[in-house]
Amino acid sequence: MEAVAKTRGVTSQLRYLLEDDSNVGEARRAAQAMANFEFDSQTAGRVAIVANELGNNVLRHAGGGEILVQTLGTDGATTLELLAIDRGPGMGDVERCMRDGYSTAGTPGTGLGAVRRLADEFDIHSVPGHGTVVMARFGTGLAARFGAISVPMPGEIDCGDAWHLVSHGDTTALMIVDGLGHGTFAAEAARAGIDAFMTSPWAAPQDVLTLAGGAMAKTRGGAAACAQVRGNILSYAGVGNISGSLIVAERSQGLVSHAGTLGMQVRRTSQFEHAHPPGSLLVMHSDGLSARWSLKDHPGLLARHPAIIASVLYRDHGRNRDDATVVVLA
Repeated sequence: MEAVAKTRGVTSQLRYLLEDDSNVGEARRAAQAMANFEFDSQTAGRVAIVANELGNNVLRHAGGGEILVQTLGTDGATTLELLAIDRGPGMGDVERCMRDGYSTAGTPGTGLGAVRRLADEFDIHSVPGHGTVVMARFGTGLAARFGAISVPMPGEIDCGDAWHLVSHGDTTALMIVDGLGHGTFAAEAARAGIDAFMTSPWAAPQDVLTLAGGAMAKTRGGAAACAQVRGNILSYAGVGNISGSLIVAERSQGLVSHAGTLGMQVRRTSQFEHAHPPGSLLVMHSDGLSARWSLKDHPGLLARHPAIIASVLYRDHGRNRDDATVVVLA
């Protein structure tokens, strides 16, 4: 089976903490440089404007936050994604705030309205007292509907987590690997696991983990989980502390992983099958996020784009002491 839609896999997102105007400029220049490489000059210009508007909104209205930038897709079908995340006062009436001319900060009030017009795909989630998340995507739409965040531990350059997703027809396969510890050697372990997955992404998840375990035996090892959604059936296998949950109508079912460290203990893992009805979500994350979350605590979030859901989980349940990766697949 040919993989016709996949992520570029093993590198973490670019992350820019927004504390002053210089940080906004840095994020804008990085996003535009990435867009110049992927798209024509007109699209790159739109990306730059949106990055600037999002950064300025976060500073003016929330007092700070962050912007995440990444590319998704294949060389022939690229999507560039901007995520603006803050813990500011939020908005009680999002649609009113989206209208041109509306402002609470003495500005022209065209920021979010302009972002929605310029982006090829847009979504927003805002809760008074809790903050706002905005997603803007540019380029070709992706075959699978998903969102992903993968960022290194503060102070580290290399992310010790890695993930990869492939999709073809009604089948999508996803793997997350968390290398033991953090930093360069953890990243090496995670990449070895993902490389093994990429050689046989359509194999049964338990067989993928066997392959990954062999590849990671030459590294420090780590935790990993592999999921495959084929039609309305979810197959799942995991080793170590990758958390997996199947969300159906806000009810969460935990997915089983075996104890152990992949690459250190070479043994065949068990695979579990679950019904995956339309409208359900698969959420997988490393232990850089606390497992103590529930979408019931986030009214309205289930209806948002998976990238927004991933961003809120990262913002509200992320841990600063480790690399953090979360993937949400609709």
